[in-house]
Amino acid sequence: MDFPNCPKCNSGYTYVDGNGFVCPECAHEWTLESNSESNEEKKIIKDANGNVLIDGDTVTIIKDLKVKGSTASVKIGTKVRNIRLVDGDHNIDCKIDGFGAMSLKSEFVKRV
Repeated sequence: MDFPNCPKCNSGYTYVDGNGFVCPECAHEWTLESNSESNEEKKIIKDANGNVLIDGDTVTIIKDLKVKGSTASVKIGTKVRNIRLVDGDHNIDCKIDGFGAMSLKSEFVKRV
C-alpha cells in the first residue's frame, strides 16, 4: 500500500495505526482529516511592515533589543538569516552572530 509522507519531516516510512498514520522517524501522528485542517489553521506571521514571513527568510532588526542575561544588545540593522517560525509570543527562532540562538518577536523585524 502507498501511505502519505509525514507532513512534519516528509518521511516515506509512515504506517497506519488505528484511525490515523504514524511516522517512525519523528513520532508524528496524524489523520488525513486533521492534516488538511492543520494547513488551514496555520497562523500567518507578519513582520513590522505587514509582509508575510516564511521559514528561511532573511530579516533585519528595526529596533535595538536588550538581551536578557547580557549587557550587550542587538543593534538596529542587524541582519538575521535563515529564520524559523514557531508558535508562541516570540515567534521567530534564529541564530545571531555574536549572540547565538535567540527568539525574536516578529514585530521587531522587517523582511529583506
